[in-house]
Amino acid sequence: MATLTLDKVHSDVIFQIKHMMVSKAKGAFTDFDVEFTGDPDDLASASVKAAIKTASIDTGNADRDGHLKSGDFFEAEKYPEITFASKSIKKVSDDKFEVTGDFTIKDVTKTETFHVTYNGTAKNPMDGSMVAGFDVEGRVNREDYGLTWNAALETGGVLVGKEVKFTGNFEFAIKE
Repeated sequence: MATLTLDKVHSDVIFQIKHMMVSKAKGAFTDFDVEFTGDPDDLASASVKAAIKTASIDTGNADRDGHLKSGDFFEAEKYPEITFASKSIKKVSDDKFEVTGDFTIKDVTKTETFHVTYNGTAKNPMDGSMVAGFDVEGRVNREDYGLTWNAALETGGVLVGKEVKFTGNFEFAIKE
């Protein structure tokens, strides 16, 4: 069994949410870790744990970031992490998988499924080491996790959508 270590320099966690019913607000979490246990060639028997630091949210707007870290949303001081722990990994096709597990925001845990594309392995020309790559997509309803703050719009609708789309791109160093 190989040991996979996350290469944070070549990985990211991005999100987007509907804003004012007509556009999307986007951002990233800049501090996160993903633990992968298992064989990248046998993903169905692997397990994954992820932890995202809520205080690392970055939308490119300091005021909005401050609001998202506040009690209206993540309460970053009280709940410093969003976590995920896989319970099952199902192969959908040669390189596509569904990873289902416990997803926790604040003190609420729900079962969520994320779609994973395994991009394979490659040899790093800089040092000869092997790397593996994965793309992850998923959607969660933020209100299911107690993130219910919103504001009504004069024209109808609300300021912030319910559905949050997450994407992650992860590169791991492989040690045999």
